[in-house]
Amino acid sequence: MRAEAGHDLYAVRRRIMVERQLAPRGVRDNLVLEAMGEIPRELFVEEALRGQAYSDSALPIGHGQTISQPFIAARMTELIQANRSHRVLEIGTGTGYQTALLARIAGMIHSIERVAALAEKARRNLAALGFDNVEIQVGDGTLGWPERAPFDRILVAAGSPQVPRSLLAQLAPGGRLLLPVGGEQSQVLTLVDSTADGLVSRQDVECVFVRLIGEEGWPQEEQP
Repeated sequence: MRAEAGHDLYAVRRRIMVERQLAPRGVRDNLVLEAMGEIPRELFVEEALRGQAYSDSALPIGHGQTISQPFIAARMTELIQANRSHRVLEIGTGTGYQTALLARIAGMIHSIERVAALAEKARRNLAALGFDNVEIQVGDGTLGWPERAPFDRILVAAGSPQVPRSLLAQLAPGGRLLLPVGGEQSQVLTLVDSTADGLVSRQDVECVFVRLIGEEGWPQEEQP
């Protein structure tokens, strides 16, 4: 099967994803739509699942983790409202898809992943795409990255029972924190803005993420 006029099949699927999945569901930011249309999601999933890369669903990436469905990735990128002047902290690198979307829009991305094998895979994926504005470390994302703080934007790609205090402490004045808050089975995307009058929070769409494991998140399950 041949793709249209000089574009590979995946590029066609990306365009269809933007036109039929994202724009009709309310994603309006042109920079976000452009990023979603350019970043090859198939690079960030297992080879056996690449045929499903542009379905609107989360997919497993190993180690009990998932890559977010395209709509949620786009919605989070839109809500965080990052720009080239911003330093962004991302919690939950995974294989680097959300990281790539942020790197396409923001200035510098500092990303934390607790699974070393996924962090290494993300480094390779992002290097293959030519991103040089991303720094990844392995660690407990609930504690943030104090050595790199403060951050203009903080995006958490895992569900937490509450907003980690360490992350709030690392948010710059005028900054924005976005994370899924709720139970283990479902959460709500929650925005926290640092304003002159203090912290202001609001809720957005319902979502389902893997657990944010760490000292200020969900406890690590003990192995039998």
